[in-house]
Amino acid sequence: MRKKRLAGLFMSLMVAAGVMAGCNSSNTSGDGDKTIKVGANLELSGGVASYGQSIEEGIQLALDEINKEGIDGKKIELVKFDNKSDAAEATSGTTKLISQDKVVAIIGAATSTNTLAQVQIAEKNKIPLLTPTGTNPTITNKDGVLSDFVFRTCFIDPFQGTVAANFASKELKVKNAAIIIDSSSDYAKGLASAFQTAFEANGGKIIKEEAYIAKDTDFNAILTNIKSANPEFIFLPGYYEEVGLIIKQARALGIEAPIMGGDGWDSPKLVEIAGNDPLNNTFITNHYSSGDSDPKVQDFVKAFEAKYNGKSPDAFNALGYDSLYFLADAIKRAGSADPEKIQKALAETDGLSLVSGTMKLDKNHDPIKSAVILEYKNGKQEFNTKVNP
Repeated sequence: MRKKRLAGLFMSLMVAAGVMAGCNSSNTSGDGDKTIKVGANLELSGGVASYGQSIEEGIQLALDEINKEGIDGKKIELVKFDNKSDAAEATSGTTKLISQDKVVAIIGAATSTNTLAQVQIAEKNKIPLLTPTGTNPTITNKDGVLSDFVFRTCFIDPFQGTVAANFASKELKVKNAAIIIDSSSDYAKGLASAFQTAFEANGGKIIKEEAYIAKDTDFNAILTNIKSANPEFIFLPGYYEEVGLIIKQARALGIEAPIMGGDGWDSPKLVEIAGNDPLNNTFITNHYSSGDSDPKVQDFVKAFEAKYNGKSPDAFNALGYDSLYFLADAIKRAGSADPEKIQKALAETDGLSLVSGTMKLDKNHDPIKSAVILEYKNGKQEFNTKVNP
């Protein structure tokens, strides 16, 4: 299995190298046709499939709406690739979408790690890459170097981690905290770092740090260590599969402290895994709330529920929806399906009203947006507060 995986990865990199050398910005799908090809490189199966599936649902709703009128007489054609929640697959997907499918832009991936796996290829071939939910800062700017063709619809980890730290310090009035992270996740490590910096700046103290690896299922050893430290608060940035088990096992061990995480918790699967009662006294930072009274939010909720048989949209649904509108707006303003013209229009976005907030980009192509804090009560998310940047 290991040899096959390494061989597959080697072949993906070889193909990617060929694309980098020969494709460049030749993709102009739609200029002379009736369609504009847009790729979607998403986690439609695998460990975090709930995220990719939710983003896809949001994109599909936006696609229906946008294609009713079209863009300058053309319709968007969505070309989907399932990266199977795997970084090597995400790399292969971007290569295929650019070299074979000739897309003019790519939406995805959901996670930071799977988005980072695509950045170099998108940059080399000058194809806009737009992540709906990849929050790691290095996606758009690594070591002070801007990725010109990479954008995001969501806020970034330093903002999200700071919001969580301020909530713990100023609203919950806690003085010490423990942190539990997935040591294999760029997302979890970035959030934990931002939280610790802001929490300590507020006068708080991190009294215990524990780590696990994705796909772990037994967390009793690290939770026993956490319990012995008796923290007032636990910060748990991670993805729903492990988070659900950790919360369930923590409560079973008698850990009653409030637990908080980020948008990676936001999946219906979390409640199925953790259970209603264990989730009480837990909180998340998120991009939007379906309970927001903003008319644009409520119009989206009604349209989503009508398309998906009464299902309430989560933040990943909203950010998938917003991402296609973000891209469609840039294509319309560019007056062309040329990727380089689309990139320029994306970078110039300022004041675009979307479900998750008004889109204004900073110099790193990161949105300046508000965050919401949601609380779980009896298995349901309830709006707690909104935090402006």
